[in-house]
Amino acid sequence: MPDLILKPKSDRRLRQGHLWIYSNEVDVVKSPLHSFPAGEQVNVLDAKGKGLGTAIINPKQLICGRLVSRNIDEPLNRERLVSRLRSALISREQLFEDHCYRWVYGDSDGLPGLVIDRFDNVIVVQVSNAGIELLLEQLLEAINEVVPELNILLKNDGKMRSVEGLENYVRVAQGEVPMLVPLKENNVKFLAPVWEGQKTGWFYDHRLNRRRVQKLSEGKRVLDMFSYIGGWGIQAAAAGASEVICVDASAQALELVHQQAQLNGMEDKVHSIKGDAFTAMKQLHEDGERFDIVIIDPPAFIARRKDIKAGELAYQRANQLAMRLLKPEGILVSASCSMHLERARLTQLLQEACRKNGRMGQVLEQGGQGGDHPVHPAIPETEYLKSVILRTWYEV
Repeated sequence: MPDLILKPKSDRRLRQGHLWIYSNEVDVVKSPLHSFPAGEQVNVLDAKGKGLGTAIINPKQLICGRLVSRNIDEPLNRERLVSRLRSALISREQLFEDHCYRWVYGDSDGLPGLVIDRFDNVIVVQVSNAGIELLLEQLLEAINEVVPELNILLKNDGKMRSVEGLENYVRVAQGEVPMLVPLKENNVKFLAPVWEGQKTGWFYDHRLNRRRVQKLSEGKRVLDMFSYIGGWGIQAAAAGASEVICVDASAQALELVHQQAQLNGMEDKVHSIKGDAFTAMKQLHEDGERFDIVIIDPPAFIARRKDIKAGELAYQRANQLAMRLLKPEGILVSASCSMHLERARLTQLLQEACRKNGRMGQVLEQGGQGGDHPVHPAIPETEYLKSVILRTWYEV
């Protein structure tokens, strides 16, 4: 394999366990970045020529390299793909039942740019790395060696593919994959729109946080904002909530909310409102609607660092509006999937919302992503999910 040579002192982060190489760390005189085709695997050497590992490279990216081994001349191949898929599978099977989980979570599982979500005998594969795309046939062979005869959908239509120079496509690679695929989470049945839904069709990352909300929901009136297809709200209803209202801007998503309710025999207590979340919360407040629990789980308001200021304002506004809809003693469940919003800052925004609404607040519990989204200890970017369960009341 060709060599990628780093500048002096640019090896420190890799030696401490990180996996990423930035383009400004490469000695472009000794190893010109433009000479490498996207997706090629290279030996990474420090400025003195000592081996640091094997990486997949894309010269057009700021993060131009991602280590796949700590040894040189150990590229990802069919054998190593099998080993890493098997290791990830063992971890998930220890943690979760029903074969419903994120089987592969990118860098954290040693497979950069690869996500595999499993829905029992169906898997949805998403590739956002040119090197993994070049290995796609070997990847499919490896999957079949680890778990034979799965139905496989390649849902390769994410925005990162264009950045990697890859074309978008969605197709069945093996077997048959229906438009709606059944899954079970926290003993509740769902249908995931794997062909046309967001990402893989489902978000397993909040599984543990939704289970905690289930325990709080019996006999409660629950509002699920930014509900998508009802992951939070349907589970609250299944746990005994007296009424659940799901709010989302997508009519298609809300149709599925009602299908999920019917699937679980609770269509009489699950209702929906189609519209912009901020507008809907204002209208609900004007109508005098109040809830025991309000759940706020919006899309990422902070996609990039330059969005932090505007994104924090959006989070503050959303939580402030949500808090107005709580009964005198109510619980706000506030979540964020924005990597660039720190957990402490989310808690601070909630305190500001309490102050502006004249309420007192207590953080009862904080949550993060489940074990099928493992955090790489050297890569803080792999820890992105946050949830806060906040009890509020008016001071007497």
